[in-house]
Amino acid sequence: MNYISKNIFFVLAILASFLLFSCNNDDDTDSLTPDIEEGEVGRMRFEFDNIAGNRNLQLNTGTYQTASGEEFNVTTFDYYLSNFVFIDKDGNEYAVPQDESYKLVRESDRESQFFGFDNVPAGDYTAVRFVVGVDSLRNTKDISERTGALDPANGMYWSWNSGYIFVKLEGNSPAAPENQNGEHIFRYHIGGFGGFDSPTINNVKTVEIPLTETAVVRKNNAPLLHFTVDVLKLFEAPNPFLISENPTVMFAPFSVKIAENYVRMFAFDHLH
Repeated sequence: MNYISKNIFFVLAILASFLLFSCNNDDDTDSLTPDIEEGEVGRMRFEFDNIAGNRNLQLNTGTYQTASGEEFNVTTFDYYLSNFVFIDKDGNEYAVPQDESYKLVRESDRESQFFGFDNVPAGDYTAVRFVVGVDSLRNTKDISERTGALDPANGMYWSWNSGYIFVKLEGNSPAAPENQNGEHIFRYHIGGFGGFDSPTINNVKTVEIPLTETAVVRKNNAPLLHFTVDVLKLFEAPNPFLISENPTVMFAPFSVKIAENYVRMFAFDHLH
């Protein structure tokens, strides 16, 4: 075999080895997601990260601007999330037991923005559904059954109206009218579960969010789903409004429009 032939043989041998290694790597990639054992369960974890547009939300010190140009800062931003459902790649659904599903997220409490659920069936999950607010059943249960996140002492309950505040946003804005103390305050306390004895405002909203990355739950794998919650969306579509015209909204018909806006605050960002 001459020198040139030897070189050609050597190059072909390297190419063959490379192709074989690539094929083996493909097989290894497929095996990175372990098979599910019968009855296997795991944990699904969440982070809800409050933002204002492309900036991190900061209470008191941050100054932000609505799409209409009104400046504001935020002193309080709290909201209820509940009734979580996880949807896998085949469309199967797992509903978190209701008693475990109520979460109160506060911007003032970093730990409240992280939580998880145990005993989730092992699976490859591609969407999450949850309620913004507290469902009518829990709103009407005996007060003795409303503990933990649902304790009225948390400041998210209207004793006069026997119902929970689902989303509470408070702050200051030059656009808000001056009160008797010389302050320019806005307050949005949005709730209403549809009424007990007769129909009333119903601002219980369900959000379903597809995941751009598959959340693989196994006994030894607990994905952390990072969601962002953009406070600017509360003022925007489908019902944009001005702080100057609506500085205080509570149990009033206009709250329905704000509720239609705040379901758009939530977005999946990435998977840890």
